[in-house]
Amino acid sequence: MSDSVIIVGITLVYLAMVLVVGLRARGQSNSSLEGYVAGGRHVGVVILFFILGAEIFSAFAFLGTPGWAYQHGAPAFYILAYLSLVPITIWALGPRVAKLGRERGYLTQGDMIADHYRSKPLGMLAGIIGVVALVPYLTIQIAGAGLLFQAATDGMVPFWLGGLLAFVVVAAYVFCSGLSGIGWTNLVQGVMMIAIAWFLGLAISERLYGGVGEMFTQLQQQAPEYLTMPRATGMGWGYFSTAVLVSAFGGAMWPHLFMKFYSADSGKTLRKVSVFYPLYATLLVPLLFIGFAGILVFADEPLARADTVLLRMVMDVANFSPWVIGLMLSGALAAAMSTGANLAHTAAVVLVRDVFGPTVMKGASEKASVSATRWSVLGLSLIAYLFALINPASLVMLLLGAYGLLVQLFPMVIGALFFPRLRRASVMLGALTGSLAYLLMEFIWSSPLGWHAGVWAMLLNVVAVAVWQRFSSTAHAPQPHNSH
Repeated sequence: MSDSVIIVGITLVYLAMVLVVGLRARGQSNSSLEGYVAGGRHVGVVILFFILGAEIFSAFAFLGTPGWAYQHGAPAFYILAYLSLVPITIWALGPRVAKLGRERGYLTQGDMIADHYRSKPLGMLAGIIGVVALVPYLTIQIAGAGLLFQAATDGMVPFWLGGLLAFVVVAAYVFCSGLSGIGWTNLVQGVMMIAIAWFLGLAISERLYGGVGEMFTQLQQQAPEYLTMPRATGMGWGYFSTAVLVSAFGGAMWPHLFMKFYSADSGKTLRKVSVFYPLYATLLVPLLFIGFAGILVFADEPLARADTVLLRMVMDVANFSPWVIGLMLSGALAAAMSTGANLAHTAAVVLVRDVFGPTVMKGASEKASVSATRWSVLGLSLIAYLFALINPASLVMLLLGAYGLLVQLFPMVIGALFFPRLRRASVMLGALTGSLAYLLMEFIWSSPLGWHAGVWAMLLNVVAVAVWQRFSSTAHAPQPHNSH
């Protein structure tokens, strides 16, 4: 039996297992919109912990994290720094969002924005931005799955078939089971990801260097610039710090993260999740080890693509058996599929609820809305798959741009949650000002002081909100619906 056949066999068994778990999670509550979208608002600590973890740790956790450590060295630790701040956003925003969702029937970010500011167009705008941002993100997961299959099987499973296999499975259980299927499969896949990441990180360090400590000792002696800031890459403390802030506090504006607050059975559950959430970040520690291990291994012949370092280390350098390679592929696919499931589900909900709801599906029944959401899962997954086949690389810049735009919703959301005096016109002006500033600094001008462009854009956003609040009259900018 050839190595590729063994690897494909292990991976197909894993895909079948995930499909069974996802389909068995289907319950009666999935026939209602609240059940399909938010799990009936009864999701407990354990499942919610794995759902929120899978929201962040995607295919790029297995590919991008070691690639960043291999290419840049110490600056890669910014990932751990911002993940240590994510619990603050969960603790501060989560319980309030969950409470309002339960009281007023919110299911999306756009629901809350439209109701609070008494503006359906504002809710639609948030929905459109959400879908535009989520589809490229989903495409990246599909492309990641295709690349993993192709590399791990030495081309036996081509890119197009690998991506198709992984996301047919995802689309099937999301279509049938909604958030319940996502939750149970994320639990299985989360355990798989963490176990395989730690095995690979420790095993590679041991095989090549005699252990993690010895690896860093050799790095300190032979390539010390990779263990200091900012000498390895020119990444200064200004950019490092502002990137941490933008990632930590802007990340909560992603619709797939924000919406999961609505699914919690209580605010207390969300606060428990926030306390334990950093434990999920331990997944990245061994993946960083793999990237650092590659610095000396490929010193003479640097890799053309840094994000292939994990695959090269596992398949070409560490001499693992095909059984281990099959498990590695399954773990990496778990990262892609768990995030992809959340993205496909959220994009479909936002499209139907925020974009179609006030327009072509105005007055539609709950049954029709659930049906439209299910079919939108398949439609958006297909669109993302076609994008992946055409040119996945070009979507990275689109995703980065979308991230900067989503962050500009932050004052609007904070206003709806904690500052009811903020006016609709103020937050709209702020969002437009911040978005324009971000795009200019990201793609045309350089960001002042070398800071992350998102921080400057957010500062301009807040200034615009404050100026309009101060100088506009009530007649020109009516107060929003103060329902909280």
